[in-house]
Amino acid sequence: MQFGSIFIETLFGFVTLFILAKLLGKTQIKQLTAFDFISALILGELVGNALYDKEVGIPEIGFAVALWGVLLFITEITTQKIKKSRSLLEGSPSIVIHKGKLQRDIMRKGKLDMNQLLHLLRAKDVFSVQEVDYAILETDGTLSVVKKTNYQPLSRQDLDLPLQEILLPAMIINDGEIIKDNLEEIGKDNDWLVEELRKQDVNSIKDVFYAEYDKKNGLYIQQQNK
Repeated sequence: MQFGSIFIETLFGFVTLFILAKLLGKTQIKQLTAFDFISALILGELVGNALYDKEVGIPEIGFAVALWGVLLFITEITTQKIKKSRSLLEGSPSIVIHKGKLQRDIMRKGKLDMNQLLHLLRAKDVFSVQEVDYAILETDGTLSVVKKTNYQPLSRQDLDLPLQEILLPAMIINDGEIIKDNLEEIGKDNDWLVEELRKQDVNSIKDVFYAEYDKKNGLYIQQQNK
């Protein structure tokens, strides 16, 4: 009976948290602000503690999650309607490098030391502070970087070259199954796909682990176990 109760309450907690996350439109983990992170922890605690409390059942779990969801929803509406509340509840970006100069006061305020800053810069393919003109510490802990002009890569515009169309590859086969929507998107059908597979000595779609198509390179295929 106890295991059955835990199973039902766990399932109920999972479903309610999933619905709540969908309704609130939560971002990915790496994009969470400090407030979102704390909210996720508290939601987990509300459900987790309730599961092993014999005096707490589904109605209590549902009420706790619903109440916390309402509070989060009110917070979201508040930050959208009242601009001054955004910096308090969501935080605000901080310029940690300004015109090539480290802003020690801003770094100290954001609890950011040089080792952490260099780590964030390396994640942006920047291996020296001397390459940076501006660096902004975002509210989710990521770093946005603008390199100095002489460290920025050349663009087609810089070289006065004509613009080219961006070709986005489309996944056509995934683990032996055709992605029909993508096949229709590129204006092809099953007969075309079978013919292209034969050209590459593939006799069955089931033999294909992954296949993608783009206009420039055509159909790329990787077979199963190869």
